[in-house]
Amino acid sequence: MIPFSILDLAPVTEGSDAAQAFRNTLDLAQNAERLGYCRYWLAEHHNMAGIASAATAILIGYVAGGTSRIRVGSGGIMLPNHAPLQVAEQFGTLASLYPGRIDLGLGRAPGTDQPTAKALRRYFDSADAFPHDVMELLGYFEPVKPGQPVRAVPGAGIDVPVWLLGSSLFSATLSARLGLPFAFASHFAPDAMDEALALYRRDFRPSARLQQPYAMLGVNVVAAESDAEARRLFTTQQQSFINLRRGRPGLIPPPIDDIESYASPMERHGVDHALACAVIGNADTVEEGIEAFIERHRPDELMITANVFDHAARRRSFEIVAGVRDRLSAPSVQAS
Repeated sequence: MIPFSILDLAPVTEGSDAAQAFRNTLDLAQNAERLGYCRYWLAEHHNMAGIASAATAILIGYVAGGTSRIRVGSGGIMLPNHAPLQVAEQFGTLASLYPGRIDLGLGRAPGTDQPTAKALRRYFDSADAFPHDVMELLGYFEPVKPGQPVRAVPGAGIDVPVWLLGSSLFSATLSARLGLPFAFASHFAPDAMDEALALYRRDFRPSARLQQPYAMLGVNVVAAESDAEARRLFTTQQQSFINLRRGRPGLIPPPIDDIESYASPMERHGVDHALACAVIGNADTVEEGIEAFIERHRPDELMITANVFDHAARRRSFEIVAGVRDRLSAPSVQAS
């Protein structure tokens, strides 16, 4: 069975605060390590009250320091917001502190709105420089050359796996050309998934970093003891998407009994489309859905995300998914 990993945004729920969100993140990561998840990634977003992972590198250090085996990384660092040298220094520091456990996933969107992007001293059009910035960043992880005027300290000569993230063909093309692993954001933007995967695999060029294409797909999975309870827990994610599209993002809301009454048919259609890569239900339903997803798309790894209001229910969801992974991994028993 392919590896399963977790994407976390350190959600801040109604009635809570960022400090509690960070404690929940560490607890979830520790439990994920115990359950055998491959990696635990955190995503950079800014100016969003319900997401506490803005200072992503700092939070990665917090999680890595509280765990011992699981890989910890960014899904991703939004490179247009940063100077490549600073990113190399930050992740060179993390990889020096936690060798063999740090991943650097890079995105080319700012992860915020235009006023906030300007407040970050960068602009949306800096995404046009993304390929150049990626190349510059990769160069800082190479051994220092004689006469090199600028180096990352720490960073130079340190093995930090670099991934490209995307929701379109752009990053798939760039990942293939540079010989880097690729993660597609199918958990919120599934439209180009199949085309991006095919393009990445067809055009992949082996590199010193990666000899064969390696693609990871994001999928929303909410698991509970019953299908009905899982669908109710999923209304938190649905509300969050609807609120964002209404221009009113806020704290993560509790689940509701009737999502139909919360949104117009057009809003429901939009959120259902964005969250099409979702598996919601009890253990049997989730097993069937994940198996079908893997069979259809053939990812090399799954990145599971679950925006569940109650922390205990969120932990339980990932426990159920780990059990599903283990059952799918078990060799088939042949009838005698």
